[in-house]
Amino acid sequence: MSLEEALQRLRHHYQSMPPVAAMQIDVADYDGQRLRLHAPLAQHVNDKGCAFGGSLASMMTLASWGLVSLRLEQAGLDADVYVADSQIRYLAPLFADIDVDAELAADADWDGFLSTLRERGRARTGLVARVRLPEGGVATDFTARYVAIARS
Repeated sequence: MSLEEALQRLRHHYQSMPPVAAMQIDVADYDGQRLRLHAPLAQHVNDKGCAFGGSLASMMTLASWGLVSLRLEQAGLDADVYVADSQIRYLAPLFADIDVDAELAADADWDGFLSTLRERGRARTGLVARVRLPEGGVATDFTARYVAIARS
């Protein structure tokens, strides 16, 4: 399985969910540690002309889920991934296309997460995601715990 094949499967998975397909989300970048999703503002604009908060929350949830899913696939593990809990802070309005970056939380590690999943059949880890402003700074930040449960 190549990285490009894994990214294509992720894109297909996003497009297979009608609400997500309507968001016009694209996998913009993945470097093995960080996943970036992109979507046009026009699909997510609210009554004030900026990005809709629900869209930002959805994209951060999807980016974090996608990152965990990619890492599991790269490790050769077959598991269902769920968001267990999350917290979002809306810091500034975004009047531009949406770019979300998701990565592992500073106090988490992939090796421990993957090892626990192999040993116990389930594991959890922390992730963070951010929507950056084009001029610098952060529009929205997100912290979450994700759970993976091995498929039997």
